[in-house]
Amino acid sequence: MSSTNNIIAAIDIGTTKIVAVIGKRNENGRFEILGYGRTTSKGVKRGVVLNIEETVNSIKIAVENAEENANIKTSSVYVGIAGQHIKSIRNRGYINRDSYDDEITKEDVLALINDMHKIPIEVGEEIIHVIPQSYIVDNETGIKNPVGMSGKRLEANFHIVIGNVGAVNNIKKCVKRVGLEINKLILEPLASSDAVLTDDEKEVGVALVDIGGGTTDIAVYYDGIIHHTAVIPFGGNIVTNDIKTGCSILDRQAESLKIQFGSALADSAQENKVVTIPGISGRPPKEISFKSLAHIIQSRMEEIIDEIYFEIESSGISDKLGAGIVLTGGGALLRNLPQLVSWKTGQDVRIGYPNEYLSSDVIDEINQPMYSTSIGLILKGYEDMKKRSQEEDQTKECEHVNADDENTNKPKHEKKKFFEDIMERFGGFFEVDDNKM
Repeated sequence: MSSTNNIIAAIDIGTTKIVAVIGKRNENGRFEILGYGRTTSKGVKRGVVLNIEETVNSIKIAVENAEENANIKTSSVYVGIAGQHIKSIRNRGYINRDSYDDEITKEDVLALINDMHKIPIEVGEEIIHVIPQSYIVDNETGIKNPVGMSGKRLEANFHIVIGNVGAVNNIKKCVKRVGLEINKLILEPLASSDAVLTDDEKEVGVALVDIGGGTTDIAVYYDGIIHHTAVIPFGGNIVTNDIKTGCSILDRQAESLKIQFGSALADSAQENKVVTIPGISGRPPKEISFKSLAHIIQSRMEEIIDEIYFEIESSGISDKLGAGIVLTGGGALLRNLPQLVSWKTGQDVRIGYPNEYLSSDVIDEINQPMYSTSIGLILKGYEDMKKRSQEEDQTKECEHVNADDENTNKPKHEKKKFFEDIMERFGGFFEVDDNKM
């Protein structure tokens, strides 16, 4: 999708839905959503593409709807990636520089980051993101930006996101089959974090939990730095499946029950309230109590919350989450879920909406937790576009400087040649007659 004139577009390929969004940054620094398209996801399970044709068709519908709403034709796109194959590791790297006195440059930092792309990983894996956490210059720790400092040894701690090559290539293949160029693949919890979390929350410590249909994505921040990311292969769909099995009803009936009457706390459900489900193929209708429904939901959600908190503890900073946990994604809207998460983890919990950087006139329909990843991909896309533009400007500036250097050298030779040519042609006019002196 085109990023011309500050227009950015992105695709969130989820297990239950595929969303295409086109947006731009306005003069006030806020983001406007020009158009979006949403369609049911077919061919994706737990964030992994299992059927190329069905996924391609779903992407095509979503993109066409977004283009029609925005009245913009698109050609390149930022794409979200998640799935159970995603994992993250920490690593430290360093480079030794020639002199203590020379200032550390952006090129030095880039060289250090590029070295991280060469670390050994498992066969069939590839590095998706290399994210610097903090830098060390000659044993001086806790540096966020070393450019301009003096020092001989430059070190950094990195958060590295790794994915399965096959899963990554299948996503790329689907998007390219629609006729779109991929600008960059972006880890979905990082995108959701940008859309939902404030800078203050990231500084004081916070865990973002994005509950989707097939996966639950986690990102843990402290001191403004990403410390941990993870993808749990369970989401809202597994709760729906439990209701379907436990009540012997259809999948669509189970999903409707969960959304309309479900609760994550069985104690809050009314004992005497029931909902009637039509029977299948002429069979008598079924009555399901709110209490039974809530028990099914709570037991499964407790398992998912245990997995979530295990990942938060793996970050090593679970005791530093001053802002607690922020829930987002479509599954975050399950009734009484914040109370259950708070009870299980002992953390403050709030629901995150993707309105931190959206313009005030954005439609309410897209300002929902289920679109946090989509909006976040637009924000991340803008960051990437801005970075590329700056790098291009720097390249042009270097080329311009080199051209100037060539020109300053060139005239010395060319001036001499020019003067010799003039003297050869018109030298007679300038000759001095010694007899007249």
